[in-house]
Amino acid sequence: MREDDFHANDYIGVSPFHAAGTLSGFVISGRWPNTTKEWAQLLVLAVRVATLPGLLSTSTVFGAREELPDDPQPGTVGLVMSEGTVLGDSAIEPGRFAQHQPHALLVLHPPSETRPSLPECTGAASGCLLLPGIPHLGLDHRAAWVEAESDGTVTSIVSRVGVDPISDPDTAVLAMLLAS
Repeated sequence: MREDDFHANDYIGVSPFHAAGTLSGFVISGRWPNTTKEWAQLLVLAVRVATLPGLLSTSTVFGAREELPDDPQPGTVGLVMSEGTVLGDSAIEPGRFAQHQPHALLVLHPPSETRPSLPECTGAASGCLLLPGIPHLGLDHRAAWVEAESDGTVTSIVSRVGVDPISDPDTAVLAMLLAS
């Protein structure tokens, strides 16, 4: 393997896409994130996209899928697709992940549904990422939380290993969706 080949596969590319003006997901290229830190960085980008006016009308759940889009570009490894909203007519139905559990779930909250951590951060969006583990086998749940403003400023980022999903409303919802 040439050195150039190694570096070409070392990146993680993230490209958002939409349908009818609504955020539908992200195309992942190069390789999947393989650490909590890399997943948190992907979440930062996703939250920054969620700050754009009109892309998300309500809190929406996204799941990582190893399937490829139609006619994928070279280097595409998978998708992080919108699975549905948390509440409302397009809410995720129980059992959605019964056959295939995604290795990562995200919930993105648009500015209209985000209470900013600082009063001067009006228009901030937020999000949470859950990387489900298998605690009885010693594989802890991992999670990250991000808040960002529309200018791209990250106002809050936290990541944790050994998360009890019930300890946070977002991780509790995501864990419940995986368990139903």
